[in-house]
Amino acid sequence: MSDTNEFFTDYLPGKLKENPSLSSIGSVYQFDIDGAGTWTVDLKTEGGVVAEGAADAADCVVTIAKDDFEGLLDNPANGMILFTQGKLKVSNIGLAMSLQKILS
Repeated sequence: MSDTNEFFTDYLPGKLKENPSLSSIGSVYQFDIDGAGTWTVDLKTEGGVVAEGAADAADCVVTIAKDDFEGLLDNPANGMILFTQGKLKVSNIGLAMSLQKILS
């Protein structure tokens, strides 16, 4: 199983550095992960920025439990299942659809 902290501190910043085109999504995501804290992924800033803590103005807030998030990291295609089960909540469904590009 993937590790939430490692994802936000190592994997995602590295992925954004290698794929700066991901910042073309042009949105700020806030991940409220029960059991792992809050993280912000700012794709409005050139190159993208990942930071611990809440966003000043998130375009999409993602709420999920740590175990479910780590399962989602292992298999991003399960996002729709978690959403329909009420285990994954998003404030903007349209922007949430772009999450697979970030998570995979």
